[in-house]
Amino acid sequence: MIEKSMQDFLADHPQVKYTFFGGKGGVGKTVLAGTTALWLAQQGKRTLLASTNPVHSLTSLLDQDVFGAPTPVKGVDNFMAYEIDTRDTIERSKKEIREKISWFLKFADIKTKADEFVESATMNPAFEESAMFENMIDLMFEDKFEAYVFDTAPTANARRLLGMSSVYSLWVNKMVKSREEATSLRELLSYSKKKQEKDPLMDYLLNFRERMQHAKELLTDPALTAFFFITLPEALPIAVIIRFINWFEDFGIPVGGVIVNMLIDEESVADDAPDFVKNRISMQSEYMRKIQSTFDGEVRAIVPLFETEVRGVEMLQRTAERLFI
Repeated sequence: MIEKSMQDFLADHPQVKYTFFGGKGGVGKTVLAGTTALWLAQQGKRTLLASTNPVHSLTSLLDQDVFGAPTPVKGVDNFMAYEIDTRDTIERSKKEIREKISWFLKFADIKTKADEFVESATMNPAFEESAMFENMIDLMFEDKFEAYVFDTAPTANARRLLGMSSVYSLWVNKMVKSREEATSLRELLSYSKKKQEKDPLMDYLLNFRERMQHAKELLTDPALTAFFFITLPEALPIAVIIRFINWFEDFGIPVGGVIVNMLIDEESVADDAPDFVKNRISMQSEYMRKIQSTFDGEVRAIVPLFETEVRGVEMLQRTAERLFI
């Protein structure tokens, strides 16, 4: 069933630096992201495991507090983990928005206070997502690590998060054009023939466009980036991947493959096992056939359902032995 394993894929893509894990909620994205980060660190790469999921779980996975700053993972060289705190970014963004809106209102000779616009803009639930995206690309641009592994939010949110570079680029291009037209019109109507003062809003838009272009280049480079979908041998997680995998490819985000998680090992189940267990095995077998036909050649690993939860470095090591074989 596995034509090219996870290890084979990474061997064929030695320059991959940004690895993302996504899928339906509850499929084990955090566990497999953590496992991959551990394995990469053990290969000698300075590795950062970062969570872009607003509902963080790396601290629980690693049994140590990694919230708010990149933190060395105990007992593993080259391995740091980071639950991103968006609060500072949100406050910084509010301050920047307030400055830009104040300048624009002054430019347009409008007496309304900027705070009214700021509160309206930042009440949008997508504002936190935007802050998370900013944090994510800040990490990528800093380029302090040799490998970055991102534990993303459930796929619909990850889709929006990773697609922001493209969406922002379209938005900024329209804003720049509108800004140029507005400035030209103002100069045309002005009694003074002097050039207008420097336009900080235009400078901001141009810098932002350059930043988004760089983010898009990194996120769509198949030599640097790979997005792995996690599924269980169940109907809903498979349906989620089928629904979103083409979208990621349409946005140019390179898909590394599919990982099947929590498969019950049939050989470890005794003949006198409860019917519930036997029924689950039968159901999983049916969906494994569907996975094989739907994602033919794209399955990178099959990870078993362990007898205990995956938590702590020792269990991550056990998982790595099955993810990277």
